[in-house]
Parts: sequence; C-alpha cells; structure tokens
Amino acid sequence: MAKAKKEKKIFVMDTSVILFDHNAVNSFQEHDVAIPITVLEELDNFKKGNDIKNFEAREFIRFLDDLSGANNLQDWIQLPGKNKGKLKVVMNTKTRSAVDAEVVFAERKADHKILNVAIILQNEIPDAKVILVTKDINLRLKAKSLNIPAEDFNTGKVQNVDNLYNGAAIIENLPAEAINQIYENGFCDVGIIPADLLTENHYYILKSVKNSVLAYYNSIEKRIEHVEKKMVYGVKPRNAEQAFAIHAILNPNVKLVTIQGVAGTGKTLLALAGTLEQRKLYKQIYLARPIVPLSNKDIGYLPGDIKSKLNPYMEPLFDNLKFIQNQFNETDQDYQRITEMLNKEKLVITPLAYIRGRSLSNICFIVDEAQNLTPHEVKTIISRAGENTKIIFTGDVYQIDTPYLDSESNGLSFLIDRLKNNKIYAHVTLEKGERSELANLANELL
Repeated sequence: MAKAKKEKKIFVMDTSVILFDHNAVNSFQEHDVAIPITVLEELDNFKKGNDIKNFEAREFIRFLDDLSGANNLQDWIQLPGKNKGKLKVVMNTKTRSAVDAEVVFAERKADHKILNVAIILQNEIPDAKVILVTKDINLRLKAKSLNIPAEDFNTGKVQNVDNLYNGAAIIENLPAEAINQIYENGFCDVGIIPADLLTENHYYILKSVKNSVLAYYNSIEKRIEHVEKKMVYGVKPRNAEQAFAIHAILNPNVKLVTIQGVAGTGKTLLALAGTLEQRKLYKQIYLARPIVPLSNKDIGYLPGDIKSKLNPYMEPLFDNLKFIQNQFNETDQDYQRITEMLNKEKLVITPLAYIRGRSLSNICFIVDEAQNLTPHEVKTIISRAGENTKIIFTGDVYQIDTPYLDSESNGLSFLIDRLKNNKIYAHVTLEKGERSELANLANELL
C-alpha cells in the first residue's frame, strides 16, 4: 500500500516569533517558511540595543544574510539541514483577493500587512496549507477571523504546566524507627523512599504515625538526609517549603536553584537572606530582574534620569533588603554590613539588562521575576556562569507580565521542566503565603 502523501505546509512567520527565538525558522521540519517583508522592516527597529530582543533580531538578520548569499530572497531558498524546507521573503503585501486585512480592519499597520501575505500565499499556492505563526494572541484571533489558520510557536513549550515539577513530596505511614534514625544520625538509607520518588536533590516530608521529619535525597552520598529549619541572616523559615528553599540555597553542591511560588510566599526574601548568609563564599552578590515596561511602553517615556526611570522597577528588591535589615537594630553589625556591602558594590541591585555580557565568576546571582524571561534568555544567563558561581531564579510561572510569554513558554517553566533530576540543580515550589493573612486571602479568593 502506498504511503499517504504529507500535506504541504507554508508557515508565515511573525516578528514576535523571531524576537522570541532567532532559530525558530529551523523548527518547521520539511515545511516551507515565508517571511513577510514587513517583518524585516520591524526587525530593523529592534537591531540596536542590549536587550535580548535586540540580540535575537541581529542574529536572525545575520542568519538570513548568510543563507541568501548571492541568491535572491524573493525565490525559495533551501534551508540548511537534512529534510528541511525552503524559505523566501514575500515582498507583496497588497492582496488582489476579495479579502484584504487592511480593508477589513480599516487600518494600515504591520500586522495587517503580515495577514495579507498569508492571504496572498493561500491564493498563489492553493495546494498548500498556509499557517500564520505568531506569539501575538490578538493577531492569531484576527487571522482566524479571516479564515487563516494560526498557531503559537510551540517549540520549547512545557506541556501540562499545572503538573510542573514541584521539588518536594509527602510520604506517609513510614516506620517510626526510620524517622528516629534520621533525627539521631542525620540520615538514613534510601530504601524508605519509593523508587519513582527518588530524584536528585528532591525534598521530602516524611511521616510516621507518631512523628515526622524534613529530609532530602543526597545523590552524592546516596542517602536520605535531615533538613533542619535554619535561620539565615535574621530570617527564619515559617514552613517546610521555606526550609527546603533555604537548604537548596546553602547547599554547596547545588549550583542552580529555582524557587517558584505566588506573591507573598517569600521567594525573593529567602534567596536574598540565604545569599547574605554565605556572602564570604562569593566576590559579589547580584540581585537582578528583567525590566517589563509599564503598558508596554519603553522606559524612556518615564520622567527623569536613568536612575529615576529604573527605581520603580527595582523598588520591590530594595523592600526585601530593607525587611532583612530591619531584623536587626541599626547599631548591629549585621544591619550596618548590608549598607556597607551596597556602598562597596559587594551587593548590587540592578536591572538584568545591565549585567549582560559580564563575567559571572565568584558570584551569587539572584534573578527575580524569572517568569518574564524567554527560555533563550535563561540559557544565556546560565551559560555565562564561571567558577564558583551560583544562580538562583525566582518567580511565579502564572504571573506573566510580557505579552508574548505564557505559563508554558516562559523561561522559568522551561528551566524547571528541563533540569529536574540533575545533581547540581534543586527546585522548590512555595505553596503557602507568609506575607500576611490579608495577602493570603487575596491569593486564595480573588
């Protein structure tokens, strides 16, 4: 019996996909990729700057230049690699069809020109299925309203994010002797843990009928070890998950930590307090977060100098630092040490874009609001880690502030999903809000 012929597809790629991942063009297997000329015009506006989207724009432009060589980009050019499709730039954005996006939506704008390219290809190549690929949800809806199939760019997306690895498990009905052994010796044999729950640096709440203990799997020693509720720089863990997070931060064998949880669970506070506790191990401590402009406007529209523009974004980080500082009297050495570290730049609070390109050796690097990073941004940060560097990512995968990311495609979800069960990685999900009773009420009911 003859094999069924695969349906020919042409993917029309939007600017948002390229700014998300400049290698996206290589993700469509044997199918062809069309780049509207409007996309190249938009990329021209993004090529200058130090942000990750500027890097992605530049890399794609270089890729396209290398691919074209002496060829004409208006012709289909073979993409590199085995069993790959072809690529072309579509110059025409004015359709002769009865349907014209610029007429339908009564506005001449880049999105509508891109929609017109899909309509043109549908008419020119009727035996192919033309699909618009974009991270812009509204553009996908507009496409579908014009009978143009539209998809998100799904490469790298985490499936079933509601069941994302949480880093801990509760195991009940264990023998009381095993619990007592952990308290007495500090560890016990791995045999008490079911094999399917035995994961590198995984945390456990172990319970017998009479008592319970906090523990984790030390994959180097191949044993279950006791986790104590340890105070770090004046901050005491208020629940089991916070104790696990502190343990992961202080564990010298763990070089990468992720802490996930809703607002008020103490993610940033614990990361900062735990890092201050081991400040002598590192040359510097960096606390950084991505800048997500208000109402999608560039920070340049805000009044004042660059420091004034950035202060609103950095204020939550200073709030956490002030909270830690206020655990001590102003005359205490621990209080004064934080001020001294800030003055001498041993502790640096900065926008994430300001540390790109720097060497990350002998540094403890905390990245706050990591859910607003792309997987490529997260990879770029980690790949810069040098000797004696520890990186801690904190965030809430459901609280996305950027228009082209969601709970499945953001860098934090991607990181948690891909790195679980690695000997130098640990993850903890903080479930319980500890900010206040009022904040807990808001998280639960609003």
